[in-house]
Amino acid sequence: MRVYDLILKKRNGFAFNKAEIEFLIEGYVKGDIPDYQISALLMAIYFCGMNEEETLNLTRAMINSGDTIDLKAIPGIKVDKHSTGGVGDTTTIVLAPLVAAAGAPVAKLSGRGLGHTGGTLDKLESIPGFKTEMAVAELVEAVKKIGVAVAGQTGNLVPADKLLYALRDVTATVDSMPLIAGSIMSKKLASGADALVLDVKAGDGAFLKDRAAAFNLSKMMVSIGNGAGCKTVALVTNMDQPLGFAVGNALEVKEAIQTLRGEGPPDLKELCLFLGGWMLALAGKCAHPDQGMDLLEKTISGGAALEKFKELVRSQHGNDAVTEDLSLLPQSGKQVAVAAPAAGYVKKLEAEAIGLAAMMLGAGRETKDSTIDPAVGIVITKKIGDSVQAGENLAVIHAGATAPADQLDAVRNMIINAYSFQDDPVEKEKLVLGQVE
Repeated sequence: MRVYDLILKKRNGFAFNKAEIEFLIEGYVKGDIPDYQISALLMAIYFCGMNEEETLNLTRAMINSGDTIDLKAIPGIKVDKHSTGGVGDTTTIVLAPLVAAAGAPVAKLSGRGLGHTGGTLDKLESIPGFKTEMAVAELVEAVKKIGVAVAGQTGNLVPADKLLYALRDVTATVDSMPLIAGSIMSKKLASGADALVLDVKAGDGAFLKDRAAAFNLSKMMVSIGNGAGCKTVALVTNMDQPLGFAVGNALEVKEAIQTLRGEGPPDLKELCLFLGGWMLALAGKCAHPDQGMDLLEKTISGGAALEKFKELVRSQHGNDAVTEDLSLLPQSGKQVAVAAPAAGYVKKLEAEAIGLAAMMLGAGRETKDSTIDPAVGIVITKKIGDSVQAGENLAVIHAGATAPADQLDAVRNMIINAYSFQDDPVEKEKLVLGQVE
């Protein structure tokens, strides 16, 4: 086989077979195929696409490029969840202990954030002492013991994805649906779960703004998961405004704890129940997701969910007293209220703008080397459909003690400009837009 011939084949719109895809991925990871040829191949895929079989074969070849995690020593059906990311997306911190408290083992590998806020690991590390670095054996033992662990990726998982993504990022081929699907699913399938629930965000605060595109990606990923023997379901969810009220690392952990107490924002709780209901159904803990949702409600109201979170924090060397005393989490040095410029009903709340405002405060990373301040962020007090009086608080800025006045003014203006108002009542949109099985 020659790489030139395969580039030409895809450029002319033909499908690759399994052997051709394996040849390309293996050759690139070994360094036998240069970047410039893979760049040309990625652009050909961008324009000509890949069919269902090709995308599955690409995903499998990427998985086989490195290590995989074996969770067979953990009893039961191991179920995982993946979100495509949004603003205020605290679901993993709620869901992992919540689902584990209902009897389904959760071995969750998460990442760090690049953008408006930190990733799940950054958020959890705002808990004093919490350790996210775990060897695979340590992760397995923790899940066997308490039913849940949340850690960073270990070992040499899917090196092909790291190489391909770096190249996609500089060749304007990031937003190719087959390449996105293969990238996400290769990492999730290599992590060893038996079943997977996908939370595919659509809207202003998501990387997919278009709902039709979100459903398209969902179908691709569900097809890959099921084709690889991992029972997979996707929920397409609304990210036209931030999820919950908090945007920022310690602020989101506080909100997650409040949700596990039964005191959290209604939309965050609703989404966690939907996702968790499906996780329990796929794990064989109930016959239908609705039954799973009822079971999860009981774990919250009965205190089992919060107790499981305490176990998770203790297991990973954190101070579990944060569940009783939220002031043990990092606290911002300065809080500034943002007043509404006019009265009316909130018509629009641009999630991406709120996320960028939080990043400006130091809640996220502009570059991989940026340092996160775990205490800073934004707490929204008014969301779409809410009525507002002129001068009433829209949000509260949580900033560092030395944050300059011009930075606070810029953040305040970004928040105000993220809101749109109208005189008449606004109907609230559905949070879960649909599902793909």
